[in-house]
Amino acid sequence: MGLRWRDVDLETGRLAITQTLIAVAWKMSVSAPKTKKGKRSVALDPVTVTVLRAHRKSQLEERLAWGAAWEDDGLNKDLVFRRENGTAIHPDSFCDWFERHIRAAGVPRINFHSVRHTHATLALQAGVHPKVVSERLGHSTIAITLDTYSHAIPAMQEEAAEKIARLVFG
Repeated sequence: MGLRWRDVDLETGRLAITQTLIAVAWKMSVSAPKTKKGKRSVALDPVTVTVLRAHRKSQLEERLAWGAAWEDDGLNKDLVFRRENGTAIHPDSFCDWFERHIRAAGVPRINFHSVRHTHATLALQAGVHPKVVSERLGHSTIAITLDTYSHAIPAMQEEAAEKIARLVFG
């Protein structure tokens, strides 16, 4: 929610996570990521880059339509995800919006925070190296990633046994 356009490089397909948007007692503020490793650069896939380009264009059109009423200062300065008038979206409101869209899409119910866990689980199941998954998540150590997501990679034990057997037995 705290992602700013200045932290998104659509040419190279990377974004930098440098801040977060948090809410305490409904009051929003900008904060640094929880850990030192939380500040990080993450590679984006081409489909996401295309979607972000379209979102940027749409947001610029909204800004023109709102004219002087567009809000782009303080907390909401340069945010990628904001309301039509430029104001910051409260994290709880975004979670409600996300859940409504999940229901409408007819896909298995998942809350917004679970998207992060889903990303990690799918990456590990796809064979992405745990160190890379750890870096993408901003975990302070790879051990946290492996302790949290080891359930996602049980088939890797069988795969490891087969690979080692092929090396030993040909």
